Amino acid sequence: MNIHEYQAKELFEKFGVATPKGKVASTAAEAGQVAQELGGAGLVVKAQVHAGGRGKGTFKNGFKGGVHVINTAQEAQDIAGKMLGQTLVTHQTGPEGKLVSKVLVVKSVDIKKEYYLAILFDRSRSCHAIIASTEGGMNIEEVAEKTPEKIVKEPVHPTLGLQSYQCRKIAASLGLRGSLMNQVVKLITALWNLYVKSDCSLVEVNPLAVTSDDQVVALDAKFNFDDNALYRQKDVVAMRDKTEEDPREVAASEYNLNYIGLDGNIACLVNGAGLAMATMDIIKFHGGEPANFLDVGGGASKEQVTAAFKIILGDPNVKGILVNIFGGIMDCNIIATGIIAAAQETKLSIPLVVRLEGNNVEAGKKTLKESGLAITSAEDLTDAAKKIVAAVKAK
Repeated sequence: MNIHEYQAKELFEKFGVATPKGKVASTAAEAGQVAQELGGAGLVVKAQVHAGGRGKGTFKNGFKGGVHVINTAQEAQDIAGKMLGQTLVTHQTGPEGKLVSKVLVVKSVDIKKEYYLAILFDRSRSCHAIIASTEGGMNIEEVAEKTPEKIVKEPVHPTLGLQSYQCRKIAASLGLRGSLMNQVVKLITALWNLYVKSDCSLVEVNPLAVTSDDQVVALDAKFNFDDNALYRQKDVVAMRDKTEEDPREVAASEYNLNYIGLDGNIACLVNGAGLAMATMDIIKFHGGEPANFLDVGGGASKEQVTAAFKIILGDPNVKGILVNIFGGIMDCNIIATGIIAAAQETKLSIPLVVRLEGNNVEAGKKTLKESGLAITSAEDLTDAAKKIVAAVKAK
């Protein structure tokens, strides 16, 4: 789950992470009022969408830039009026763009130096880690590729947690001393508390800025949260903006299905993430293009299977469906019943290939065979992939 920049700012303020003052607005008049409250001059108006590259983006109404420096409350109102209700296209949104329904009006700062700072889970070491770099404001992947020596990584002990000497070590690696070091230590400590208590999987501050008056502030942030811990993060869940997400992914989450849309035309319905990846790979291997990743989990019900079919068929590019189920916990006959019910309810008219294996598989195959529906059975995964690719190409 992602959150907007203004929501990240709210979390910063809650946990004592130094950040410039600002407030969100939903209308142009409200943006002008917020600007007036913040002093009018030396402010920035930022479009709030889940995408990077806003400053270089272009609205479909022709207005350029999703980030603007303004000097009067009236200017803030005018700029917000050109953003709100409009679609912003950036290099991360794709040509379809993102609808802007809110803007953030925030104090601008005179930046002397920019840094990069993040806390994340380091899977190579099985622990959390602090990542820092002197190359703030840049794409960190580009820095890692071209100048990896400019990136500092500090692992955090799983039981001891973050230690103050580690914060000082990070500040020193960025070339910060004296008052600046003390401020960075305080900021990293607050950021760590936020990361842990909010069950984050990533907190990325880019840039972390040193201002002309030697203040250290977090200017922009990206948050990811551990989905498995959201049940105890009600305040975070309340920040979810479903309008920023793929409607199919939102619908899937309501049925505890894991769905990610892709660009192909062969839909996949599989139980288990690893098996889903293997299914997509073998479709590609035999000349097809997967339309999605869809994991129904280890114990899918008939209702979940029906919901999965509806979500799949919501993609107009889908020309065929491959169901690949390995019944361990799951009963293949229950899945077969769900497939038949889904096919009947959705009035399925595109090729459907089903590969079942495992728990109660013979009963499942019999149920499919006796259904009277145009369902093609497959003996194994290779057979299934070949059959669905051929069926789609024959259409």
